[in-house]
Amino acid sequence: MTAMLNDLISVRTHQEYATASGRRTHAQMAHVFYTKDGWTGDTELIKQISGIPNMSEFFGPLSRTEVPIAGYVDGKFISRRVDRLYVDDMAHKVVVLDYKTDVNKNLFRKKYTEQLKEYYLLLKQIYKNYSIECNVLWLNDFTLENII
Repeated sequence: MTAMLNDLISVRTHQEYATASGRRTHAQMAHVFYTKDGWTGDTELIKQISGIPNMSEFFGPLSRTEVPIAGYVDGKFISRRVDRLYVDDMAHKVVVLDYKTDVNKNLFRKKYTEQLKEYYLLLKQIYKNYSIECNVLWLNDFTLENII
């Protein structure tokens, strides 16, 4: 009985640590930007991000952080917040960058894919004649994955 209780406490403690760590990293990511003068923000994150090809556009002047979006999907009203949204009106292109801190990329893949599908469907209502692309930036190993 004591071993089971200790295991449950250990799992709960690990989950709480992972959640707090993810929130902290998301908050740091909201303050990373790329301008004509270079990168600003957390230097460790910048070191990782700047090594990914074409990443500067996600953090440039056309991008916004923590963007609220809302609307109806399949008759249901939903409200979401996009981690980073890049809108290029000249190219008629919208790109979502969602941050995930999971070590196991497949553990919640279905849930994350559904989340990005919702973003896609909501953004398609707002940006009718734009191409929409949704990506995940995996912060555990700083890899970029296109989902939609």
